[in-house]
Amino acid sequence: MKLVDEFKSFAMKGNVVDMAVGIIIGAAFGKIVSSMVSDIIMPPLGLLIGGVNFTDLKLVLKAAVDATHPAVTWNYGNFLQVTFDFLIVAFAVFLVIKAILAAKRKEEAAPAAPPVPSKEEVLLTEIRDLLKK
Repeated sequence: MKLVDEFKSFAMKGNVVDMAVGIIIGAAFGKIVSSMVSDIIMPPLGLLIGGVNFTDLKLVLKAAVDATHPAVTWNYGNFLQVTFDFLIVAFAVFLVIKAILAAKRKEEAAPAAPPVPSKEEVLLTEIRDLLKK
């Protein structure tokens, strides 16, 4: 039973839960960005360069002999597509991190409210003011 208790205390630590949430959100974000690249960005880009679908680009190294011996191809178009996906994801992450850092800088630059004086400081201030009079 001790092993189960240790595992529960480990799994419920804030860092582990935060990490799990980050991984889940990151995976969902990756799917969104991949869809944006393949469904929104790449079709117009392919149209601009002459209707080329990058994933279909390949170099045939050896032609197919029959159904049991398919063609040997070098699929450089798929590599280009994955490279574009990576660059767009990296740029999106860069923009998110830049926005977070800018928000932190604004928060740090905002003037902090003066600290509330302690009871002793208030009392000493009153005594000082009375002595001035």
